[in-house]
Amino acid sequence: MASKPKQLLEDLTHPGPHDVLRGDLALVGLPGVVYTPARGLNLPAIAFGHGWLQPPGRYRELLRHLASWGIVAAAPATQRGPLPSHRAFAADLRSALDLVTGVRLGPDGISVDPAKVGLAGHSIGGGSAVLAAASEPTHTIRAVATITAAQTMPPATIAAQTVTAPGLHLVADEDMVAPAEGNAAAIADAWAGPVRLRTLPKSSHLAVTEGMHWSQPLLHGKPHRPTQRTVRALLTAFFLTELTGTDRYRPLLEADLKAAHLTLDREPAAR
Repeated sequence: MASKPKQLLEDLTHPGPHDVLRGDLALVGLPGVVYTPARGLNLPAIAFGHGWLQPPGRYRELLRHLASWGIVAAAPATQRGPLPSHRAFAADLRSALDLVTGVRLGPDGISVDPAKVGLAGHSIGGGSAVLAAASEPTHTIRAVATITAAQTMPPATIAAQTVTAPGLHLVADEDMVAPAEGNAAAIADAWAGPVRLRTLPKSSHLAVTEGMHWSQPLLHGKPHRPTQRTVRALLTAFFLTELTGTDRYRPLLEADLKAAHLTLDREPAAR
């Protein structure tokens, strides 16, 4: 019997069954970090883009959580200055996927299946993930998730018109940095593939981030534990579903949740 969405959400807020290893992407040519399950072959993987001025360390538990559920999660630590190049950041996200699919990871030779890769990101990292998915890809991107995505240059809204992979876009209802209108909602509306847009209640632009950072006074909001738990569960369900083909977590993705109100659910044929 299929589990109910509420139970699936609760299950996926907890760490998965895998022990987790942390690695340094700089050892294979790109500043950043990678979290992997302790063992496994032909695993799914994502590249994750950080927000404006944020280090990958502010998403440590999110990346670790994904790895505990069997998903390799790589996060470049580039374009962290006040005037980042979104186009270059998108290229770095694609490079991170090149690296994790092109080399064996960990002491036991963990490997990634290049047919099971996706992109994710927060703020400008979310917008850059859209640019990366729309670019001439080295890999076929199977899924894209964003968290309070911000517009980019070139515009992520235009890039979204060519992205046919399933998209999941999470917005914060109290976001004063990148409000949904003109940012994530506009990206979702332009999306070429299947797309869902969800609104996180009592949440701000920085709600998904962890710990403290000097940049926090420059931006609105602060870390919010309930948001972090919901984001971890939804991204885990989304990437396991879209990258591995399992239907176990699909009821969660399709449900309207109190913790993440479903504001747009559209298949391409409905455009």
